[in-house]
Amino acid sequence: MSTVFYYRNGCHLCEELAAVLFRGWPEQAERIDWRDVDADSAWREEYGLRVPVLLADDELVCELRPDLQRLSRYFGDPVNSL
Repeated sequence: MSTVFYYRNGCHLCEELAAVLFRGWPEQAERIDWRDVDADSAWREEYGLRVPVLLADDELVCELRPDLQRLSRYFGDPVNSL
């Protein structure tokens, strides 16, 4: 599975979703392609106002806030309580 996380440095919502990923699904979080939207103009245009955005195989998993049901659907049950 290809998983991409679009974020912005200093974004508290991005930090919140990243923390949920690393706590609940640490192995999957290590394999995520982390992309700072400010590093690429196309990413900034597409996702800049929507970060954080998590895609799995190009399908939207989460946008703005963690969606624990969708995360579990894609990654399985979390290994730690959330």
